Amino acid sequence: MDSLHGILHGLAIAATPAHLLYTLIGVFIGTLISHLPGIGPSAGIALLIPVTFGMDPTSALMMLTGIYYGCMYGGAVTAILLNTPGDAAAVMTVLDGYPLARKGRAAATLAIAAVSSFIAGMMGVTALTFVAAPLAAVALHFGPTEYFALICFALSTVGALTGNSLAKGMMAVFLGLGLATVGIDLQSGVPRFTLGLTQLQDRVNFLVVVVGLFAISEVSRMVEGTLGGTLHTVRVEGKLWFTRQEWRRARPAIFRGSVVGFLCGAAPGLGGTLAAMLSYVLEKKISKHPEEFGHGAIEGVAAPEAATNADSCGAFVHLLALGVPGSGATAVIMGAFIMYGMQPGPMLFHTQPDLVWGLIASMYIGNIMLLVLNLPLVGILSRILYVPPGVLLCVILVIASAGVYSFNTDVFDLFLALFFGMVGYAFRKFDIPKAPLLFGLILGHTLEQSFRQALTISSGDPTAFVRSPIAAGLLGCAAISVSASIWSRHKQSTKLLKQAKAQIAEHQLANEHH
Repeated sequence: MDSLHGILHGLAIAATPAHLLYTLIGVFIGTLISHLPGIGPSAGIALLIPVTFGMDPTSALMMLTGIYYGCMYGGAVTAILLNTPGDAAAVMTVLDGYPLARKGRAAATLAIAAVSSFIAGMMGVTALTFVAAPLAAVALHFGPTEYFALICFALSTVGALTGNSLAKGMMAVFLGLGLATVGIDLQSGVPRFTLGLTQLQDRVNFLVVVVGLFAISEVSRMVEGTLGGTLHTVRVEGKLWFTRQEWRRARPAIFRGSVVGFLCGAAPGLGGTLAAMLSYVLEKKISKHPEEFGHGAIEGVAAPEAATNADSCGAFVHLLALGVPGSGATAVIMGAFIMYGMQPGPMLFHTQPDLVWGLIASMYIGNIMLLVLNLPLVGILSRILYVPPGVLLCVILVIASAGVYSFNTDVFDLFLALFFGMVGYAFRKFDIPKAPLLFGLILGHTLEQSFRQALTISSGDPTAFVRSPIAAGLLGCAAISVSASIWSRHKQSTKLLKQAKAQIAEHQLANEHH
């Protein structure tokens, strides 16, 4: 099935009343979640996965995907109104969104963010439509050797580029891989690392880990922010629509941000945060008014918002075509695929074409729904910002606990989720990225199976991993990504050291003069 025929078939599936309803529910819930500072798409999807139990897989995945790009759509709201990013990707939006809001342009800034997200989303889904299927056709030629190398490349890229430290990123990856080994070995039938607990013999529950790591740990962050008095609200005021001059300045920034975002999403591990950062830096460099950036430049809102939404579409390229998640949120969605008995990857286009093309088509429809929701309801939806923090925290904890318990109806899962909540809190305190751990947990089982199968086929010859040109190329790319990260961080630390020495020398000279 070619891409054009596939998407037309998918539109017919996605346009059924039931699928339209679930897509609408998903994008609406995603929009609401995006108004909660710090929750983010990964935690939002994890919280709602239990709600989809018993649903038709196509409807459930349309709803979860709608939550994902609904979260990405509205992540700028808290950044603009509260000076607090709704998720990590909205960090760049704060720089100009909040100053614009302080100038009385909050409503117009929210409107430009919504329009930027819509245009970028449509461009991203269009690119996904025509890239995913050809890439899946190429991936059909992948064997266990190539899949092992591909996963190594994805994990090394995620570990190297996520967070501020290569060591911390790779540590999180290896922790995730370690968690993936817990349970009964499928080849020998021997329990591994279960600590004598029968509950761990069936592997560590993915839902427990993601709810604890993201949702429960975020509750502690919100408690700290509330007690510290760091949340400040801004009234949504002024005209809803932006001026013609603002639109003329934002239009090219939206296009450039969309291209940068999709390319970053299509590269495993780069993520929306880097996409937003690159698009922001690009706009500042080519702007005729660079001095406005950081003080209320409309391009500083349009470009990052376009980049983050296009990035979310690019992340689906890897998930659907290769079976490798392109972001933390798509890793959670991949877990949902697996829970429904489906393995994302190239065969999915042949075994489940209705689901794949229906899912992609629902993203077109969902983007239109989001624009209709976000523009007229900016003022209403933003009222969720004024919900008392105590009420909000209780609601999140109740939803998280109910979701975890309903999966196996085992109290042990609640304690395990609490443990991973403490792990997530420690990760935040020590600035360790959480997404690499999730990648390691999701891909660890496939990595181990591919490694064993490759060695079995080659009669134990380890050179099989470099005899395949594709595998050798991917392993080479993994080595390059780690080496490049080490080099760039070394250059950055050297530069900071020189600046510190220069400041110390200036301070000493000033003291001598006195």
